[in-house]
Amino acid sequence: MKSRKLRNLEVSAIGYGSMGLSQGYGSTPDWKESIQLLHNTYDMGYTFFDTAEAYAMGANEELLGEALAGFRNEVSIATKFWIQESMEAYSKEKLMSIIRNKIENSLKRLKTDHIELYYQHRVNKDIPVEDIAYCMGELIKEGKILGWGQSQATEEEIRKAHAITPITAIQSEYSIMARQFEKDVIPTCGELGIGFVAFSPLANGFLSGQVNAETQFTGIDARRVITRFEKDNILANQPLLDLLHQFATIKEATPAQVSLAWMLHKNDFIVPIPGSRNLKRIQENMSSADLVLSEDEFNQIESALSTIQIHGNRRDEDLAKLRTLKD
Repeated sequence: MKSRKLRNLEVSAIGYGSMGLSQGYGSTPDWKESIQLLHNTYDMGYTFFDTAEAYAMGANEELLGEALAGFRNEVSIATKFWIQESMEAYSKEKLMSIIRNKIENSLKRLKTDHIELYYQHRVNKDIPVEDIAYCMGELIKEGKILGWGQSQATEEEIRKAHAITPITAIQSEYSIMARQFEKDVIPTCGELGIGFVAFSPLANGFLSGQVNAETQFTGIDARRVITRFEKDNILANQPLLDLLHQFATIKEATPAQVSLAWMLHKNDFIVPIPGSRNLKRIQENMSSADLVLSEDEFNQIESALSTIQIHGNRRDEDLAKLRTLKD
């Protein structure tokens, strides 16, 4: 697979988001099946794997730790810590202690002595980002992490944190139907030499073209609360799917591949991390790195997108509702 750089970290042009192996999209594969899938993913050429301490209460990190152990030095691992509790009164020493405990637990679960990329999963508004950046700098000095980043951060938060300890990458939602960070965050990353890692680059599978208004989701499946999957919104977003199908036909590709190729064309510091539990889909996503849009094709897509209204989105507040749903 082709590679890209997130600041100084070289990774495969398409990364693998592993959350779905442990939670989020209905029933999950068993442990051995997931291990084999991750081995196959590596064999295809993926070298960038994403997880978080919050995914299945650490079980997803444990899964990656076991699966990647045999070729640990050939891959880059990104994981995340999340300080959700109120931190209105704290000291730098206390904050450092909390973060140190989190990194040590992640290292243990991942069966490694360092992590290539360590994100703050969401910015805690009680804690100045400068203090988090200071702690990340200490972990870098100690060799616990090679680089760090933020998730869903604002331009101001990025600039303040980057001034203390240079940021390797920002990870936020980004896809052809979720472009809210194009106005300020992505240009800021380009200006400061920061990578941008796109989670949900296929809009939670919506851009695969496999979802229709009759598709049903059950159990603990995030798509039950993500509004773009509401029946009316699926129907209203058909013009976007029609556009993707049009270019998929032209390029002899799939709608998902066109979506990822569009993203890769936008900026050379953007790395999407789609997740899938289907080897055919994982291969399909990987092949999108070789799908090249001409400048004219890209401009045609951009022009068409400017006339298409997107309906529905993905919000943390909606995802929180998943806990209260019944089958």
